Amino acid sequence: MKATHQPSTTGTVTLADLLRCAALYLRRHGWHQGTYYAPTETLTPPACAAGAIGIACAGHTVEHFSQLDADTLADYLATLAAFVDHLDTAYPLFLIDEDGYLIDEHTSPYSWNDDPARTADEVVTALEDAADEWDRLHTEGGENR
Repeated sequence: MKATHQPSTTGTVTLADLLRCAALYLRRHGWHQGTYYAPTETLTPPACAAGAIGIACAGHTVEHFSQLDADTLADYLATLAAFVDHLDTAYPLFLIDEDGYLIDEHTSPYSWNDDPARTADEVVTALEDAADEWDRLHTEGGENR
């Protein structure tokens, strides 16, 4: 390989990669509750779990995820779903109405993130654990199944 040769960077990015990128973003730029991003003038604001997943998928903040192109939106929704699957197992938080009926059968990543008792470390750990779980379920010997 010559010194000027650039190795290929076209490897497949998995949902686990995107979850790890979201966790890394939160470690580097901070965690936030209440909205996708903390109100700030910086290009890299503190983010909630869903906001960090969005940044991992799009590469930048997005005011509303409906503004994403179809492929990026599909990546965002699939990555968020993988995170929700992990939350359902590791941090179940189901909403029950006043009559005792289940409102939602899945843990809301928004309610979970915004729980006043939640910590930044828990959110980062949950994203990393969700990535490990996705890898365990979808890869075999380091290769996609």
